[in-house]
Amino acid sequence: MALRARAGAWTAGPRLCLRWAHALAASAAPAPKAVLPFEAIPRCPGSEWLRVLRVWRVGCEDLHLQMQETFQQLGPIFRYDIGGRHMVCVMLPEDVERLKQAEGSLPHRMILEPWLAHRQLRGHKHGVFLLNGPAWRLDRQRLNPDVMSPQAVQKYTPMVDRVARDFSKALMARVLQNARGTLTVDIQPSIFYYTLEASNLVLFGERLGLLSQSPSPASLHFIRALQAMLKSTMQLMFMPRGLSRWTSAPVWEQHFAAWDYIFQYASDCIQKIYQELALGRPQHYSGVVAELLLHADMTLDAIKASSIDLTAGSVDTTAYPLLMTLFELARNPEVQWALRRESQLAEAKIAENPQRAPAELPLLRAALKETLRLYPVGITVERQVSSDLVLQNYHIPAGVLKHFQVDTLTQEDIRMVYRFVLMPSTIPLLTFRAID
Repeated sequence: MALRARAGAWTAGPRLCLRWAHALAASAAPAPKAVLPFEAIPRCPGSEWLRVLRVWRVGCEDLHLQMQETFQQLGPIFRYDIGGRHMVCVMLPEDVERLKQAEGSLPHRMILEPWLAHRQLRGHKHGVFLLNGPAWRLDRQRLNPDVMSPQAVQKYTPMVDRVARDFSKALMARVLQNARGTLTVDIQPSIFYYTLEASNLVLFGERLGLLSQSPSPASLHFIRALQAMLKSTMQLMFMPRGLSRWTSAPVWEQHFAAWDYIFQYASDCIQKIYQELALGRPQHYSGVVAELLLHADMTLDAIKASSIDLTAGSVDTTAYPLLMTLFELARNPEVQWALRRESQLAEAKIAENPQRAPAELPLLRAALKETLRLYPVGITVERQVSSDLVLQNYHIPAGVLKHFQVDTLTQEDIRMVYRFVLMPSTIPLLTFRAID
């Protein structure tokens, strides 16, 4: 049984308070000595195919709220079926801990079927996001030194710093163009441009020019392809591929066309880097892909596949937390002023060495962590267990895929919806004011 289970850091939605979870755990009746069979786990009522139809018609923006309501009705563990996919959803920290202990060194995650379908049809190699088992571990070990290690982060931090400074200058220019010295705007598109500009520079060592007054048509085409891919992913990921071929054929066409352009763009970038490296080793750091090519630990196709996965996975997951950080700072001006004071005191040291930013800006780090607590990027973390275990006195057989629900722990003033990542349903308008 290919069962996926949803397990949450403790809940599925943003409005469930931690006090409720603790009360639930404390008030639960003592577990019987005999372990109950898998089939005894409470099942979420309703038709799995009606759920598919609902996703197809209106999307799954309130999925996190549905999960929260079901946890409140059925308790800390339940079964949930949708379109032939069978899940077990758990939410309490102790169950998360048991699951982490059982998954071993090769965690098995849910694969995004729409992404996988494109790779299979086009004959592309799978990147690190679409691998499991030993193949995932091997590619991850080869990527870590140039992507995740502290040494790698120190190398590409100056690149992100340059883009951030350009973004701030462009925003200030827009503010100063207004006679009132203020700018009230939906900042989300600009933040999306910033995150993509920074991601592209770090990966491929090349600027897209998205922060200029008139970005190139090629750059705008690339952004539109990414946006179309993310939107169509959400429309297709909960539907069986065989069914959606007939019900969502235009969406599949859009999804494949978007991926084709993204792959072609990445291929062109990598080919240019490869040609430049063939003429001589660069005198300075020039991005993650160049480092991977120089080390020659991965094939060209493997580098391309994983760099595309990193591009697709790094834009909106960065853009929306940054947007919500600005929103919370706008609502908490005293924190905003404290952050400004901290940055002023550390400005000289950071300008001299951008790698010092994390150490010199502890309050900023705390603010970003708090944003991710209040507005988590994702609502689930999926795992398929590799060995039998017992959760809430129910037997969970090996091969069941578990999801962790991530909760905000507080009640937000902005309604959050699920569109591949958790994001605000209405983008808040922010007012920027020039400060002497």
